Amino acid sequence: MERIENACAFTGHRQAKLPWGANENSEDCITLKQQIADAVEAVYIAGIRHYICGMATGCDMYFCEAVIDLRECHEDISLEAAIPWEKQSNAWGNSLKNRYKMLLEQCDYYTLVQKEYTPDCLMRRNRYMVDNAKILIAAYSGKQGGTMSTILYAMRKNLEIIQIPLG
Repeated sequence: MERIENACAFTGHRQAKLPWGANENSEDCITLKQQIADAVEAVYIAGIRHYICGMATGCDMYFCEAVIDLRECHEDISLEAAIPWEKQSNAWGNSLKNRYKMLLEQCDYYTLVQKEYTPDCLMRRNRYMVDNAKILIAAYSGKQGGTMSTILYAMRKNLEIIQIPLG
């Protein structure tokens, strides 16, 4: 599949892997959200109009919210939810489920990578996002895991990577 020349994907840690967990009132979390918003705006200024979000808890949701906020000023932005499997949010608590549903409703469309869960569906979602983007914004702590794998894959695909350090 040919890369969308004006698309940006995002990767970052889930809520459980963040130093502040679910405490979004943490000063570090507030700083990270601002850094993500700044990066989203910077790539918009550079010509990006389409944003792809993996819709996980934590950093993905912060990214999605930053794009929605920016879209209030720029109607030419489109937001795509890349959903790894149909029941991604089923095991989450009610608050996260409700947030997920609200964010999904504000996306212009979604891509369902596959219907059922398999051990590789998150990796397949991440590769879909990288394969369909020009730029990757990454909120990354340096630890091994899905975010690191996504960054390495984006490097192999020669994407521009904007890294936001965590921790």
